[in-house]
Amino acid sequence: MARKSFFSFHYKNDVWRAMQVRNSWITKDDKEAAGFIDAADFEKIEKEGETAIKNWIDKQLIGTTVTVVLIGSDTSNRPYVKYELQKSYANGNGMLGIYIYQNKDINGNTTTKGSNQFGEIGKTPNGTAVYFSTDYTCYDWVDDDGYNNMGKWIEAAAKKAGR
Repeated sequence: MARKSFFSFHYKNDVWRAMQVRNSWITKDDKEAAGFIDAADFEKIEKEGETAIKNWIDKQLIGTTVTVVLIGSDTSNRPYVKYELQKSYANGNGMLGIYIYQNKDINGNTTTKGSNQFGEIGKTPNGTAVYFSTDYTCYDWVDDDGYNNMGKWIEAAAKKAGR
């Protein structure tokens, strides 16, 4: 089945690591990735302010069925990542996390493992709080062989969400 997945990550810290994951995803059949932007376009949107950033995120989420959070050392502290999770939950997307701290950056460096604690991202119909850290599965790109398994993880997240 064709899947369009939104990739959420801390742009400035992890874009190089995120591109490794994205490139492995789109080289497989029937795969499309959203949530990626080049540095010049990112800076332009960032200069336009919070509303422009949120509008860009909203547009990127259209047509996606799964949101993949690429978790680096500071991802859990990024307000736009939390916004992406809240919008993804509201849209009914399946979600999963992938720790990317062992992936090397442009200089060949790894970093420390980040947290999957993003706070409350939504509420169930009966009013129970939903938390990414307890309600969604996280994997390690290196230890769990993300290159070969990410498609299975995304399908499992989509099915769990009924997508």
